[in-house]
Amino acid sequence: MNIPLRPVVVAVGSLHYDIMVDAPDRPRKGETVTGFGWRPKFGGKGGNQAVAAARAGADVRMVGAVGDDDFGRFLLANLTAAGVDASRIAHIAGRGSGMSVAISDSSGDYGAVIVSGANTALDPQSLDDPALWRDAGVLVLQNEMPDAVNLAAARAAKRVGVPVCLNAAPHRSLTDEFVALVDIVMVNAIEAEQFCGCPVGDIASALGAARLLSNRFVTVVVTAGADGVAGLQRGHEPVVVRAIPVRLISTHGAGDVFAGTFAAAFAAGSAFAVCLDLANQAAARHVST
Repeated sequence: MNIPLRPVVVAVGSLHYDIMVDAPDRPRKGETVTGFGWRPKFGGKGGNQAVAAARAGADVRMVGAVGDDDFGRFLLANLTAAGVDASRIAHIAGRGSGMSVAISDSSGDYGAVIVSGANTALDPQSLDDPALWRDAGVLVLQNEMPDAVNLAAARAAKRVGVPVCLNAAPHRSLTDEFVALVDIVMVNAIEAEQFCGCPVGDIASALGAARLLSNRFVTVVVTAGADGVAGLQRGHEPVVVRAIPVRLISTHGAGDVFAGTFAAAFAAGSAFAVCLDLANQAAARHVST
């Protein structure tokens, strides 16, 4: 289901050339596992979310960085093919593009190692471009970029009244200054546990984590995989969206599809519950295909 309007989403984030490995299981320390195959894949949380937002019907402007290498050219070509405006992607000489290796096991779960490369060299001053923010409905950030970049992006967005959505993945400590600039925080069950210090294993505990996080953030979204999604806006009743039963192929990238689709719906002015529902549908399609 596509969003009927053409909202504008600004995505500031990482770009990674992913090498996907299919194996019966992920290796333990010191173990060698024989895999079934491998393939290259466009990735990086920023890039994945930008593409997901574009596929959901948004005009997406992305700010990021790649190296002057074949990986970088692959990443740029995929952004352009998906309809993302990649004109603000920096080309960093002498640095390799970001990359990752992800191992997907027979159950559909995965583990990954990322090497940030050129992503860490993005100049925060590049975000002070008035044209970047024109008509923007939301800024989407993730924690694969340096703190200085996220802070600069959030400051620039707030100066022109653009809401800030942070997918706080992977988990890291956030400064009070940065938290004050974030309108929406989005975490999965593991990240919610890391922020709150309590286990998140079902929708009830996801909602409990959302209540705790709402002490710091105005709007909170906690995705709990097969258990569904818990959303909470400060001063409003919580919203719970149950997971859609599907045949699981792989969970890799599901959170990014959720975040990008949510951002497109939010920028279009959809109600909070509608944003969650559309994002949940998109994530379900992704993990089953």
